[in-house]
Amino acid sequence: MIGAAQDAARGTESAPAAHVPGAPLRVALVGNPNTGKSTLFNVLTGMRQRVGNFAGVTVERVESSYRDESGHLVTVLDLPGTYSLDPHTPDEAIALDVLAGRAGIPIPDVLVVVADALHLERNLYLVSQLMELGLPTVIALNQVDAATKRGVQVDVVELIHELGVTVVPTVATKGEGIDRLRHAIAKAGELPRPMRRFDVPAVVTSALAPVEQALRDDGVPAHSAGLEALLHLTAPATDHGPAVHTAIGAARSQLMDAGLNPESIEAELRYGWISGVVTRVVNDPTARESTTSDRVDRVLLHKVWGMVIFLALMGIVFQAVFSWATPLQDAIEGSLGWVGGQVGSVLPEGDLRSLIVDGIIAGVGGVLVFLPQIAILFLFIGILEDSGYMARAAFLMDRYMRKVGLHGRSFIPLVSGYACAVPAIMATRTIERPRDRLATIMIVPLMSCSARLPIYTLLIGAFVPALHFAGVIDLQGLVLLGMYLLGTIAAFLVAFVFRRTLLRGQTQPLILELPPYRIPTVKGLAATVFHRSGLFVRRAGTVILALSIVLWALATYPRFDVPAGTSDEAAQELQLANSFLGQAGHAIEPVMRPLGFDWKIGVSIVSSFAAREVFVSSMGTIYGVGGSEEGTGLPAKLRAERDPVTGAPVYTAATAIGLMVFYVFALMCMSTVAITVREAGGGAVGWRWAGIQFGYMFVLAYAAAWLVRVSAGTFGWGA
Repeated sequence: MIGAAQDAARGTESAPAAHVPGAPLRVALVGNPNTGKSTLFNVLTGMRQRVGNFAGVTVERVESSYRDESGHLVTVLDLPGTYSLDPHTPDEAIALDVLAGRAGIPIPDVLVVVADALHLERNLYLVSQLMELGLPTVIALNQVDAATKRGVQVDVVELIHELGVTVVPTVATKGEGIDRLRHAIAKAGELPRPMRRFDVPAVVTSALAPVEQALRDDGVPAHSAGLEALLHLTAPATDHGPAVHTAIGAARSQLMDAGLNPESIEAELRYGWISGVVTRVVNDPTARESTTSDRVDRVLLHKVWGMVIFLALMGIVFQAVFSWATPLQDAIEGSLGWVGGQVGSVLPEGDLRSLIVDGIIAGVGGVLVFLPQIAILFLFIGILEDSGYMARAAFLMDRYMRKVGLHGRSFIPLVSGYACAVPAIMATRTIERPRDRLATIMIVPLMSCSARLPIYTLLIGAFVPALHFAGVIDLQGLVLLGMYLLGTIAAFLVAFVFRRTLLRGQTQPLILELPPYRIPTVKGLAATVFHRSGLFVRRAGTVILALSIVLWALATYPRFDVPAGTSDEAAQELQLANSFLGQAGHAIEPVMRPLGFDWKIGVSIVSSFAAREVFVSSMGTIYGVGGSEEGTGLPAKLRAERDPVTGAPVYTAATAIGLMVFYVFALMCMSTVAITVREAGGGAVGWRWAGIQFGYMFVLAYAAAWLVRVSAGTFGWGA
């Protein structure tokens, strides 16, 4: 590795090609998590995101564009949040690959590094690495209002002098400093290139010079070879040839012979420089004072009270899902019933009326009625995330998770799984070790996602009495909480098995930044709830609508000649039983009968592989086509269903519990299977892990539902 003086002497040799006039200016936005980077990206570009994936990898690629003050097009790539360029995780690796020109896209013309004014010391580690790349750089010193409120003063002029790059104070949440930032981006290419700001001991320079040369010979761009040589003292050089590995081994030996620790050299050099910069630039009279966050954390992170508060919060969430949503659900159900009645009164009796009323309105409407509960769940998850509590919960749960072999960073993907398994599995990219990450991927689907919520609430509302204890605790809310706890506990037990069999290995301790507590904004929460609820509604309007039409057709045809004198209700049941859907259902019924499920449940379970909430729409379509009193909701129809031979109720509390338990464990979601294939390695490897995941979850689901059935018969729980 060459030192600062040699960097200067090298001049433009290591710098990438200059920006071509007239071409779009390529900007990469990079920074630590929790610095407001994504907010700054949205404000800077006007929230016109284009989301995709980097070529050949699964890391998300978010980019947008705007026109600067001269009318020139500026494209902005929002890189994943990262604490350093050490390629330990997929996010860190792709950030380094983009900046080194190895990600299939051109090297950025300008770097915009987002640094938190309140935690500048922590952010300067990444800043120091980025400056060594020699790319035109602008520092967006964000959240200066929060720093000022705390009494922290950052001398921006002195910081510019220390770093040798442009620094623009910003407040992304209020749009302050954005025009100055755009102006700085436009002018960044005209300024001197940044360079390393700290001196490297001669012994380190001598040891790393061959590594840098080997990297260049192996195709690493000159502008990033010096940085990567230092990084590879601790990070594996998996993408390089044997010459690079040999040079790294020799450098490590040379440094150890000199009495230096190769693992800590980079951190010692950078933090030594950072300490001096912070001393000269930052005036923080509160540095040793206990902050409000510290005082709150003494309670929320307490070994006993912290867990009590966490469980209480979870109980409030699930209680609210029922109690708050009921009036809105009743209104939606009443509206859908009215619409169905109006349409039915206008259209003549026949297939068209049946398609619209029994197929579309009953199928799609049966799912839409649960939208209030979905929105409430997303609201609470948004509050926990935006307030900063989610990171505390991860810290609180770390000691329990390590006992079963999970990394502390697994907690946030697991909690995200309560919303949807697909983004939750993608969130495992922040976990460094592949085995830790894969163990988390394998258990994320056990966390009850929002798509299961319509199933739970349908069955709980129909078969669990609304009993209240002490005027506060509701039995229905407790049963719902029980379903979520069952999946969570099962996830930990399965992780314990995986980490001692297929994914054996030592678990790393958790190192996690705890962001300051913030009051979530109404606008931000509304955007989150609207976006996530919108995805639910769009699925109802596409996948569920299409499947409802298909299921209606399968339940309606072929036409069956009903014997004369048969009652209307019996005629409808005979038609349904002899339809394509009925024939398929009776074919799979022997598999379902040991669980206490009839063919209608079996068909709905199979169809729900497209999306779990399709189970409810399938049941709505089947019972819409199959008859029952018009105007009654699906819960009432399920309670009224009788076995045609014995006359006994088809659905009991035991049947409902068994069905909910089945869905706690069963992986009935093709989107989750697809994302597991991709994130677990793709190709044959990804399919193998996805097959293991689907297989073990189906076995768990079948066995658990069977145990509920057997226990119900043994202890008389069938009523």
